[in-house]
Amino acid sequence: MGAVLLTALGVGGATVFGAVLGVIFKNISHKFSDIVLSFAAGVMLAAAVLGLILPSVEYGGKSGLVVTIAGIFTGALALNLIDRLVPHLHRITGTDIEGHENNAGFNKVLLFVTAIAIHNLPEGIAAGVGFGSGNIADALMIAGGIALQNIPEGLVIIGPMLSCGIPLKRAFLIAMFTGFMEVAGTLLGYFAVSFSAAILPFALAFAGGTMLYVISDEMIPETHHGDTPSVTYALLAGFCVMLITDVLLG
Repeated sequence: MGAVLLTALGVGGATVFGAVLGVIFKNISHKFSDIVLSFAAGVMLAAAVLGLILPSVEYGGKSGLVVTIAGIFTGALALNLIDRLVPHLHRITGTDIEGHENNAGFNKVLLFVTAIAIHNLPEGIAAGVGFGSGNIADALMIAGGIALQNIPEGLVIIGPMLSCGIPLKRAFLIAMFTGFMEVAGTLLGYFAVSFSAAILPFALAFAGGTMLYVISDEMIPETHHGDTPSVTYALLAGFCVMLITDVLLG
């Protein structure tokens, strides 16, 4: 339980860490943040496949393949529904949310931050479900991928809040709240599968589906602004790092 709680705090704290970097390095290049986000996408892709989806098939027994496919699509559809109700990064950052102190700009920033907070809950659940399999190495790999994604996310959210007139202290409190949603989701996912081992295969696949949706619908589009080879290789590097880690840790 201690490892789960520490991991939850680490996953949630990654958003705040990204926000701190956003204040320190205000002029960080878009290309650099794209490479970091793309690397995180590769890590999450490997974590979703190796740490969630393949174990789901294994734990599901004879019906493992059917349960896993159903779980993947259910997870993706759940996030798709959330995305329709509250658009996430690439839907909102495409609008003009910086440099406005009027109500319209302020409201867009609040929508932006609320969207991140809501989307962080299922991401946290994915991290928590990983611990339910009993494979700590896979669970940490999943949590690491999500944490890596949260760092550039923290970089993204702090600037618009400051530019629309939100005080620095309050902006950090809001960033902490979005990170807290990850903590809550991690604990929720862990306790859900601990309460009933029967739901573990479906829960693993569901978490994998949410991660695949985030990678395809949000992270990859967010990194492809122009010259894409560098971010593509960053994604491949992230995937291979996790693949090597999984093989070495057995």
